[in-house]
Amino acid sequence: MSSTNFSEILSGLYDNQVIPYLGPGVLNDVVNTINGESIPADSNSLILAMNGGKPMAPKLMYEFPRAAMNQELKRGRSFVTQFLDKTYAQNQWSRAAVHNWLAEWRPKYVIDINRDTQLQDSYADEEHTLIVGLARVIGNSFRFKIYHYDGSSYFEIPQHQVDLNLPVLFKPMGTPRPESNYVASDADYVDYITELMGGFAIPDFLKEYRKDKKYLLLGLPLNRDSERMVMSDIVYAANEHRGWFLRKNPTDKEKRFSERMGFELIEIECQEFLQSLETAATIAA
Repeated sequence: MSSTNFSEILSGLYDNQVIPYLGPGVLNDVVNTINGESIPADSNSLILAMNGGKPMAPKLMYEFPRAAMNQELKRGRSFVTQFLDKTYAQNQWSRAAVHNWLAEWRPKYVIDINRDTQLQDSYADEEHTLIVGLARVIGNSFRFKIYHYDGSSYFEIPQHQVDLNLPVLFKPMGTPRPESNYVASDADYVDYITELMGGFAIPDFLKEYRKDKKYLLLGLPLNRDSERMVMSDIVYAANEHRGWFLRKNPTDKEKRFSERMGFELIEIECQEFLQSLETAATIAA
């Protein structure tokens, strides 16, 4: 990564003009503190965890939403919710280095498509706004819930009560806290993305705030349609130069897509990015 890129990314992050967008790769260093097993985060590991460690049919191994849809049809939607609760509601995971870094400077706006609670833990000692994605809900035109965190607990609030001075944590694919809501199966994604495209899955204040911003895609694969479609709509109205896509050994498909979207590809992973930060801090000191 060139010093020019590094400087531009850092200054943009700390000025809240570059938005961190977190994918499963930011959890690559997270393990169970009891047995040392890695946290299920990417599509393949989630499928294996959901199926008791056994691979599913090749067509279902293609993407977690497809496998989750299969299990939902067999066992009911509650099975997928219970699996994700069991996986992410527990507090025995080690901390990710990326989340420790975020906790040091608390950006004003972070997007996290993972379903764990580490981002929320990073802001646990200060007030913030949490936006959680929803799918296939009855009696609600919107595909999100907004919560205010008062320093000790969450409570749901309407859009007009959001304090625009507080940090915003956007969890489009859900979280177990303060209540279980997830976008997981194919049917969930179809509903969520449809409403996302229609403008009903993002609060109005975020539609304004995101205008002309840039993004840093950290640990986010772009080789599957689900992640690509969600990301494309969430970053709508971004700067013409959308930002940076950090990905080591990207596929040709990822290269073409990121270029078409306006992202600059930097072939490193997020852990290498953090090492660059540490090196720069050491030199500065």
